[in-house]
Amino acid sequence: MSIRTLAMAALAFAVSTVAAYAADPRYPNWPCAQAKVPEISLAAVWAGPALDDAETKWKDDSKVSALVSKLAARKTPLDEAEKSVKEFLAGSAADKTANAKLLFAGLFDTLNAQRSQVMSGLERVSHKQREAADKIREETIQLQALQDATPRDDAKVDAMSNQLIWETRIFEDRRKVVRFVCEVPTTIDQRLFALGRVIQQEME
Repeated sequence: MSIRTLAMAALAFAVSTVAAYAADPRYPNWPCAQAKVPEISLAAVWAGPALDDAETKWKDDSKVSALVSKLAARKTPLDEAEKSVKEFLAGSAADKTANAKLLFAGLFDTLNAQRSQVMSGLERVSHKQREAADKIREETIQLQALQDATPRDDAKVDAMSNQLIWETRIFEDRRKVVRFVCEVPTTIDQRLFALGRVIQQEME
């Protein structure tokens, strides 16, 4: 591949990749194909009794707090998390409803926070990608000018082309990471829904 062809390919790649972002004008830095839903609504994942003061009191219960941390961790397999929920509520006896509400309130709060953190990170990386695309675009134009210059400085052409190759590679690596991380909010949604369902079933 010639240097000119490489430059044009790099430019086309950067522009087309960034142009694919931001399908929703409300969120210009949102890089995922999935629509951005800023926060999980309580009604979408909980059909049990009103949480009331459980939304603020769950952190005061050390057992609930510890269990929430374990259940919310993505490294904890979902089937193991569901089993832990059942074991915890099975031993709650008369306090089962109160403990179930505390547990779900903690999961809802914690997983929503995790989700927001991941989404903010995605948007920060997306913003960097836009800046990187602009830089690649500018350097492609500079490289073309160097190629067309008379006399031509081959050392500068080589240095600029190598820099462009490196920056395009970084751009592509980030794009792959973003594509992977874009799945995380959905995974969190599914986890919260599944655990919420188990908690409600155990309350019945």
